[in-house]
Amino acid sequence: MTPPGATPRTPARRFVHRAADTPSCLARSRVCHPAVSGTRPCLARGRVWHPAVSGTRRRSIRSGDAKPDYPLRTARLVLRPYTIDDLDAAHDIQSRPEVTRYLLFDARDRGQVRKWLEDRIRETALEDEGGLLSLAVVLPETGAVIGDVVLFLRSAENRQGEIGYIFHPDHGGKGYATEAARAMLRLGFDAFGLHRIIGRLDARNTASERVLKRLGMRREAHFLQDEIVKGEWTDQIIYAMLEHEWRAR
Repeated sequence: MTPPGATPRTPARRFVHRAADTPSCLARSRVCHPAVSGTRPCLARGRVWHPAVSGTRRRSIRSGDAKPDYPLRTARLVLRPYTIDDLDAAHDIQSRPEVTRYLLFDARDRGQVRKWLEDRIRETALEDEGGLLSLAVVLPETGAVIGDVVLFLRSAENRQGEIGYIFHPDHGGKGYATEAARAMLRLGFDAFGLHRIIGRLDARNTASERVLKRLGMRREAHFLQDEIVKGEWTDQIIYAMLEHEWRAR
């Protein structure tokens, strides 16, 4: 949703293959994030855009306008900003080796998750190029946090975004990842006026790939052995959707 750590070649984030075939993912790409070590500096800091302006290549607004009205609701889920009270739930997810199998970090201890959560709490608006918006995914009936979703702003000038997600394996096979990720696509296209949104994943992560297919995203590329992760060469697959494809779905 974003984890510290970087590959020997490029800092990145990966989709996660979870136990019980629960498709979680974290985006794999260059970002400017205080929790990621060794990242490239972001350019064009401070560029933001207004969702009411369409057809332009650059949009300027007050930074406060880049923050949605929370919480966001889907048919079965609530997406809201993180609080420090979410530490136990976040640690329960990120401390599991099966969750971090295809991520750039191993299972985390409580202190590492606390640092991650402190960063996430601040990430509730798309204010800077290279920044992200991060939300906890909650079951409204119980209040349980079952996952994390993120929307990255990759380019303000070209209106490019990226989605990522990670979910608890106990909640796999119920369509929660697809439902929450679709809400982030809606936010990116309808609220922020993005032109293109991508999703990146480790080619071995078939569960996450199925989520992107269910969202209607296109498979655009398969890069062979483009990155060393945890001591081995790995492939990267990229899916994408354009704004007009979102409208026509």
